[in-house]
Formats: sequence, C-alpha cells, structure tokens
Amino acid sequence: MSSRNRVEVPEAKDAMNRFKMEVASELGVPLTNGYNGNLTSAQNGSVGGEMVRKMIKRQEESMAGKQ
Repeated sequence: MSSRNRVEVPEAKDAMNRFKMEVASELGVPLTNGYNGNLTSAQNGSVGGEMVRKMIKRQEESMAGKQ
C-alpha cells in the first residue's frame, strides 16, 4: 500500500470505506469494492473531493461547537 493511500488509524479503514461508498452513491458514481478501472478519473475524483468537503465541514462544525 502506498503512503498516499495509507489510513493513519487502521481501525478506521472500514468506516472510511463505508463513507466512500455512501458518497459515491449520493453522487451516482457506480463505485464497487475492488477494481474500478472502468470509471473515469473525473468520477473517482468527484468521490474523493466530496469526501474531503464533507470531512472539512464536519470538522468546522465540531470546532464551532455544533454537532
């Protein structure tokens, strides 16, 4: 596994995979477990980008004292 894709907290790996699948579903990207070479880089990138946006939003809300 490359260092770029390493999950810093191994116990969070399953949660991150569920989050990724949830975001892909929301965006209508037909992401599957395993090989996804049939998807475009734009499709894959949209999932990663939306994951980052959601994580930043959650952290900002947490820092502002909201849940």
